[in-house]
Amino acid sequence: MKIVFMGTPEFAIPSLKMLVEEGYDVVAVVTQPDKPKGRGNKLTAPPVKEYAVEKGIPVLQPEKVKTPEFVQELKAVNPDIIITAAYGKILPKEILDIPPLGCINVHGSLLPKYRGAAPIHWAIINGEKTTGITTMYTDTGLDTGDMLLKREIAITDDMTVGELHDRMAVLGAETLKETLIRLKEGRLERTPQNHAEATYAPLITKDTGKVNWADTSVNIYNLIRG
Repeated sequence: MKIVFMGTPEFAIPSLKMLVEEGYDVVAVVTQPDKPKGRGNKLTAPPVKEYAVEKGIPVLQPEKVKTPEFVQELKAVNPDIIITAAYGKILPKEILDIPPLGCINVHGSLLPKYRGAAPIHWAIINGEKTTGITTMYTDTGLDTGDMLLKREIAITDDMTVGELHDRMAVLGAETLKETLIRLKEGRLERTPQNHAEATYAPLITKDTGKVNWADTSVNIYNLIRG
């Protein structure tokens, strides 16, 4: 099973590491372009790229995923399946149609709640007591595809977003591992999402962190943790 893995931040590394350690044929990694970082604006590679280079996996870093050139580049790799984890861009139908086994995404929430870019942050900010990982078939919408497996994790009252992120990343790898086993054995079932129950987790901005001191102490505490 030839796999193309698409991911960018630290959250995606446990899933990629699992694929490598389980002996899957990861033929290419697609990640975001290197970006300036820190006070010196030094060009820095995404964490997923650093891991892929260390393991000798070819890396693709397109500025845009919708260009005919990149679509052809992916077709030339000829993957059986594409796996995404926090890649950061919505994939067009031209890419989703390439792998015969489809595209599977590792998402950091219990869908259809918290679709979008920052589900781990918003689960804490909103005072949720549980969250989890959902593996899903990717479609052209924003985390709207059919669900595959779900695994829950408790959010304790003192847990910060960093702590939850690290646990979720590991849980994501475990859930992906089980998803692929079921796929190979023909036991993978897909469940459509109830779109009426969907909620969204937009990008965290500087404005998100502004404290409204007239708010309740619980809400302020959750905002700081998240």
